[in-house]
Amino acid sequence: MPEFSGSTGPTPETHVIDFRAAEQLLAARDPRGAVKLLDNVIAAHPENTAARLLRARAFFAAAQLRPAELEFTVVLEREPDNAFAHFALARTYERSGRPEQAIRHFRLAAALDPQPEYVAAARFDS
Repeated sequence: MPEFSGSTGPTPETHVIDFRAAEQLLAARDPRGAVKLLDNVIAAHPENTAARLLRARAFFAAAQLRPAELEFTVVLEREPDNAFAHFALARTYERSGRPEQAIRHFRLAAALDPQPEYVAAARFDS
């Protein structure tokens, strides 16, 4: 990304623009492009949970399951009541062939937010 003369590097505004552009790339089915943008945002703001959650989604969409798992785990360490992060981590475990770990997080997601999709995935009746 071009910098303006006199600039000492990316600004907070640049990171917001990169985050928004990464959302658009993910929506346009370019998860790898989204990851590249988010790498810069997270390098500058490692505490930014929203950026980490978006990068985890991008990793998942790119079938990079281990990095997705690690990012979703970081998000849940910071926000243990994030139902979406539990659900997405469960989907990651499911795609990785780890159904026991998946069901635990599906059930946590459903308990935290009883959305029909979360409840169905939790399979409470089995």
